[in-house]
Formats: sequence, structure tokens, C-alpha cells
Amino acid sequence: MRRNFRNRARSGLARGALIAWLIVLPIAAQAWWAWNRHEVLPVAEGVWEVVNEVGTGAQDYWCGIGDFAIRQLRSKATQRIYVWQAVGPAVNRPGRKSVQFSFAPPLGSSNKRGYSLSIKIPGYSLNAATARYYCFDRMDDPFFRRF
Repeated sequence: MRRNFRNRARSGLARGALIAWLIVLPIAAQAWWAWNRHEVLPVAEGVWEVVNEVGTGAQDYWCGIGDFAIRQLRSKATQRIYVWQAVGPAVNRPGRKSVQFSFAPPLGSSNKRGYSLSIKIPGYSLNAATARYYCFDRMDDPFFRRF
């Protein structure tokens, strides 16, 4: 009798764990972590946001989307990546900031290329290889290495 009760309890726990895992799986599958540990999440068809961390700068956002474009989406190194929406409140992570990127420029935006690295001008673009280069730009910084 005791053995039967224990087996039922174990199978109930196993079922509960499986159900919890299946519920969490779709949420976890949507997020992708770039090399610099920034989260990249879909916003709309062909638009992704890179969510900030403490001390995030422009190069961190570009690293996140460049790494995502090359490693996850398998895009070409020459693929242009455009700022879709400038730095502002995150869509997927309330209370945090993000920059939204796309492979196409937003309608009505200026496609001028500047001499500085920008996340504040919709339509500003870099190619995927240049964006990903910013992942390796801070290798000497002892505070950057988090793992």
C-alpha cells in the first residue's frame, strides 16, 4: 500500500514539473542572449529589440543585434541593420529600456550615415559585421567580463 502511494506521489510530481516546464518553455524560447549577455526579443515581424543592462551604451545595443543577426538569423555580414525605434521603454520588459532594430529602414526616416555610433536616430544603420565587432571591442575591460 505504501509503495503504491509513493509511486502515485512521484508520478504526480513528475506531471506537475512537466506541465510547469511546458508552460515556461514558450516564454524562454522567445528570448535570445547575445554574446554580451543582452537579451534580444521579437517586437513585430522583422523587428527586434535589444534590452538594456546596467551601464549599457550604444556599442552594447549594436553588439547585441549584430550578434543576433549573424549567429541566430544567419544573415550575411554585409546585411544592413537599421535603428527602427530609438532608445526608449522596452516593449517586452517593462521598466527597462531598449532599442528596436530591423533589416529595413523605417518609413520616412533619413538614411544618412554619420560619424558617430548612434541609437537615437531612426534609420541609422550599420552592417551586421560592424555591429558585431562591438562585441569584441571591450575585451580588455575587466568589468565587462561577466562569466
